[in-house]
Amino acid sequence: MFFARLFVPLHAAMINFNLKTQLSWRDMAVRIGFVIVTVAAIVWFMPRERSVSFKVEKDRPWSYADLTASFDFPVYKSEAALAQEREEALKDFRPYYVYDQETATRQLRSFRQHWAAGHSFVLSNDLKYLVSNRLQTLYQRGIIDTKEPLGADQMLWRVEQENAVLVSAADALTPRQAYEQLISDPTVSHYIDELQEMNINEYIVPNLCYDSLRSATTRQDMMRNVAPSSKVVLRGQKIVSRGDLVDEDTYQAIVCYQREVEERLNSNDTGFSLLGKVLYVLLFIIVFTVYLGIYRKDYFSRLRSACMLYALIIVFTLLASILVSHNLLHVFILPFAIVPIFVRVFMDSRTAFMTHITVVLICACMLQHPLDFIAVEVLSGLVVIFSLRELSSRSQLFWTAALYILTAAATRLALWLIRQGDLAELDPSDLTYIVISGLVVFCSYPLLYIVEKTFGFVSDITLIELSNTNKALLRRMSEVAPGTFNHSIQVGNLAAEIALRINANAMLVRTGALYHDIGKMQNPIYFTENQSGGISPHEHLSYIESAQYIISHVTEGLKLADKYHLPRQVRDLIATHHGQGKAKYFYIKYKNEHPDEPVDDLLFTYPGPNPFTKEQAILMMADAVEAASRSLPDYTEQSIRNLVERIIDGQVQEGYFRECPITFRDIQYAKTVLIEKLKTIYHTRISYPEAKN
Repeated sequence: MFFARLFVPLHAAMINFNLKTQLSWRDMAVRIGFVIVTVAAIVWFMPRERSVSFKVEKDRPWSYADLTASFDFPVYKSEAALAQEREEALKDFRPYYVYDQETATRQLRSFRQHWAAGHSFVLSNDLKYLVSNRLQTLYQRGIIDTKEPLGADQMLWRVEQENAVLVSAADALTPRQAYEQLISDPTVSHYIDELQEMNINEYIVPNLCYDSLRSATTRQDMMRNVAPSSKVVLRGQKIVSRGDLVDEDTYQAIVCYQREVEERLNSNDTGFSLLGKVLYVLLFIIVFTVYLGIYRKDYFSRLRSACMLYALIIVFTLLASILVSHNLLHVFILPFAIVPIFVRVFMDSRTAFMTHITVVLICACMLQHPLDFIAVEVLSGLVVIFSLRELSSRSQLFWTAALYILTAAATRLALWLIRQGDLAELDPSDLTYIVISGLVVFCSYPLLYIVEKTFGFVSDITLIELSNTNKALLRRMSEVAPGTFNHSIQVGNLAAEIALRINANAMLVRTGALYHDIGKMQNPIYFTENQSGGISPHEHLSYIESAQYIISHVTEGLKLADKYHLPRQVRDLIATHHGQGKAKYFYIKYKNEHPDEPVDDLLFTYPGPNPFTKEQAILMMADAVEAASRSLPDYTEQSIRNLVERIIDGQVQEGYFRECPITFRDIQYAKTVLIEKLKTIYHTRISYPEAKN
């Protein structure tokens, strides 16, 4: 039924909608402005980089559909596996050491020259020859540079005159080992004191030096020889099937495929991605704007209403963009149900659904797996709309939030069971986000007040608060103008009954009725319902002066409404409850007594305007009938019927209802309600018998 009411009238509405005659250039500019600003804001904050992400875990079943490669791509090894293979390859690495013959020659020459100069003790030629010979032997073996640590069993390349020979590190000596071997030689050990005196360490320096450049090049070549990829997946090859266990190799294949897809998407982005985003968002916003133009064009006449709708769309798509762009939590944590709640409370169910579906479908294009998101949010949004027909108490918001959580969680659970078929594997994180979102919905009660004041709406809760007769303004009226107060209560009851019958806002018209005559508090004695003792101040006034006092209760009421910050809707009810009618009693009196004089009608005319909503028309009818009913000489069904027919038909003939969307059928229902209620109010009571003595 909801969808039938939503879409069936579309064809007829499109036929009756004439763009040229129903839209001015200003209207077109306003609509185009809303579309451009909304599309620009949404697209600007949409994620820039395109990606394809899968929620995949090792040693867990693949929960999505079969994944097949759409192009050839290599499967790269993990960092740990690649590091391990490189470590294994480097076990065969052999460092390069360059043998420097010049070092040995230079050190031996220095030794001979130094000791030929003479010292405190005489060094025999035999000893000089012996030490020189042993140094020559050590240098020929090789005194190795110890900057790079070497194991005793490690092999190395000994480079001598561009020839490299693989030798053991044990064949070479460190400077310390060379010194120890020299002084431990039996032929020179007897000369240990002389060797220490001559400081033989100065002549033992490395001549087998580490070749860092050649060694590093060889190391890098060996590491490059380790292939970074383990295999190549061909186009059309299945990567993983639904339900398969994701092992290490499959996990790497999925990650590599995802990375390759993202690189291809972003590298091939020549502006068409941005064009696609603009076109996608533009289509939805245009359709939404066309819907408003056909079904709710009055929202564009109240720009604050349209601003709220487009602001909600922008804000929630912006929040979703931030979460997706920065990989924060999950979009399920966003309380999207606030959108239909706010629109339903301040506007209507059909617009709430259209706004919600627009937000959900725009946000869905940012996600990698939009089906789950769309199903959860659309279904839970519908439940929210159905459950919140009105918001007159905080408990209603609580139950709406509870139903939202249950619906969203049940939908998410159903989708999980369809894919997995096993509750044991259920990921509770999504359900946790949904519960948090529901709690935010329940705590959004203060936001209603902010939105109400920002965009000029009035909620049922505000109307209930205003209709409390203990409010300062109403309490003052009950004391200063008790007759007017009782009249306002009766008008409120009558008007609310009419509103319920013709699907108008009963709470608004009842509250407006309580305040519609507050201007009479300024001069209460000038109004019949507040007079007592048969004394009327109008006896000492001219008809024009009396009419001005009567008419002034509208302008004085508007001043009080501004002073007490009454909502715009209530102020409109005060201004229109007499429309641009006349103070007929004094107008007719004046004309009868001055038949030959021209009459300035403006002196007897209310400032208006005429009613332009159903609620204002209802209040005008109920106010006029209730006031006139007090002057009936007798309260028979016929007299009441004649009164109602005469007054309302007169209002129709005067054209008071030309600017409001009320039908003749609605007016007939209003007459019926007024007749039935007045008959009940003024029914004949039986007289109780007197007790006999």
